[in-house]
Amino acid sequence: MHTTNLRDLYNLHWSKIIIGTLLILSLAAQEAASQGQGYRRKHLEYYDDKPIHYGILFAVPFTRYSIRHNEDFMAKDSAFLIESPTKTAFRMGFTINAYLNERFDLRTTPSVSLYDRQVKYSYPSGAERIEKRESTWIEVPLLLKYKSQRRVNSRMYLIAGMTMAVETNVGSRRAGKAGTLNTKSTDFTVDYGVGYERFFEFFKFAPELRFSHGVGNIFQPSPNSLGKGIGKLSTHTVTLYLNFE
Repeated sequence: MHTTNLRDLYNLHWSKIIIGTLLILSLAAQEAASQGQGYRRKHLEYYDDKPIHYGILFAVPFTRYSIRHNEDFMAKDSAFLIESPTKTAFRMGFTINAYLNERFDLRTTPSVSLYDRQVKYSYPSGAERIEKRESTWIEVPLLLKYKSQRRVNSRMYLIAGMTMAVETNVGSRRAGKAGTLNTKSTDFTVDYGVGYERFFEFFKFAPELRFSHGVGNIFQPSPNSLGKGIGKLSTHTVTLYLNFE
């Protein structure tokens, strides 16, 4: 029997998380090391004097479902293991950043995400079955950003907030066929992350690592679904952002 473990909520390919974190920290370390090498020009010196900034973003999410079994898992489901492998996705959108004060900004990053989440069933005979969930989502977060003091052309920041997501291809998906995982067309997540801003002569580049955890149950049983043993599905995503403002 497969039992739910609290650690599974954060099992999102830690190697990818570590790589993203090291990327941000290495950029910050290089900037700190270069500050002692004589005079350096301060780019976009009056950047924070503008109340609103706009930009674009490209992102790579690593996403999966967190699965909670129901009472029928042992009694009626022939699978001994139900899991969701981590899958790579793609996201692009734009940024609206509103200046509040020297430490805080209000930020939103409306974007379109292409997901291919899966639920994998393993049976005692050794057979496996995968239900795919290919979908396109519009995601609109509302985030509070805390900025460190700017050091010449760089600074770190922390970010936290929430995201409302709506699926766009509901009609074609609900036409459905056997082996198609059926879920709700809206999702709500709690988000937090860390980033590094580097100012160049004409733009600002900011890699960011953001964690998103779904707070609702988006599972929707259907006749075509194998999910007799599933009681709850929620989304969990780690995303590496490349922001340009």
